[in-house]
Amino acid sequence: MLIDGFLINKNSPVFIIAELSANHNGSLETAIMTVCAAKRAGADAIKLQTYTPSTITIDCDKDDFFVKGTIWEGKSLFELYNEAHTPWDWHADIMKVAHDEGLICFSSPFDPTSVDFLESLNVPAYKIASFEITDIPLIEYVASKGKPVIISTGIANLEDIELAIAACKRVGNNQIALLKCTSSYPAPIVEANMIMVKEYSDRFGVIAGLSDHTLGITVPVVATCFGAKIIEKHFILDRALGGPDSSFSLNEYEFTAMVRAVREAESAIGEVDFKLTQKQLSGKDFSRSLYVIEDVRAGEIVSTKNVRSIRPGYGLHPKFLYKLIGKRFSSNYNKGTRMDLGMVE
Repeated sequence: MLIDGFLINKNSPVFIIAELSANHNGSLETAIMTVCAAKRAGADAIKLQTYTPSTITIDCDKDDFFVKGTIWEGKSLFELYNEAHTPWDWHADIMKVAHDEGLICFSSPFDPTSVDFLESLNVPAYKIASFEITDIPLIEYVASKGKPVIISTGIANLEDIELAIAACKRVGNNQIALLKCTSSYPAPIVEANMIMVKEYSDRFGVIAGLSDHTLGITVPVVATCFGAKIIEKHFILDRALGGPDSSFSLNEYEFTAMVRAVREAESAIGEVDFKLTQKQLSGKDFSRSLYVIEDVRAGEIVSTKNVRSIRPGYGLHPKFLYKLIGKRFSSNYNKGTRMDLGMVE
């Protein structure tokens, strides 16, 4: 998968996305400052959300259209999305700043009109939000544009995932990534279930990653160790700004720490290889080996009284101890002599 020059595969660095979401708080200036801060924090990309209240829901006072059981309890969907949306006439300005900063910029569309709008801006990829994974016509339309499609799975069961992947492939798009996600805000760390990152990669043969709503940076590091190649985290200048997503967003300091931890985790994973590094080889000096531990004379019988496995590791391998016991020394040897097979007869 290639997104604006960033190659994502099993051997690539993790692609780290800062999610702007609603963290502009209705200010283009804040949005632009957030983009610049994301670059300083080490993000590879900044992601927007492209919708208007009327493209994602309707203004209706029926109970169905009011949020229940989340941090947005009591708000109508229309009210929430009116507060949270990124005005479409900001997109070009935000994308230009991102480009100038060296960040990749793309978005999550929520209906066909937003896809058409993003196509006019030539975005390099698309993200399907968790709650849209069941919108198969939308996924198919997005995938038909021939660009990488990153799909969050926060509310998805196995069939939902299979249907979403099939929708992409039906229009000839195999550039698919699945992000493990827990659609709870903030998400409990005990529900992260990061083993699913590897399962997505193995079962579906796609790029796997994480869209994270937990607090802190532990889960992205664990995801990296399970093979995540994309990590998305909500990013805010300062949680004191407030807003719909502020409580589960990282500030610049925290995001920087996350990036550093993810990069260190990448370095720590390594590869399956039983060969020792030069530093490990030098550590052999402190391993065990066979030494004469008291002065002995020619003809004296080798026993555990005069030969032992001790540090350092310059002598004969300890596996030879029982082969030596009972044999006789061929010459006189002083205490501290490294044992050798040629010293016995």
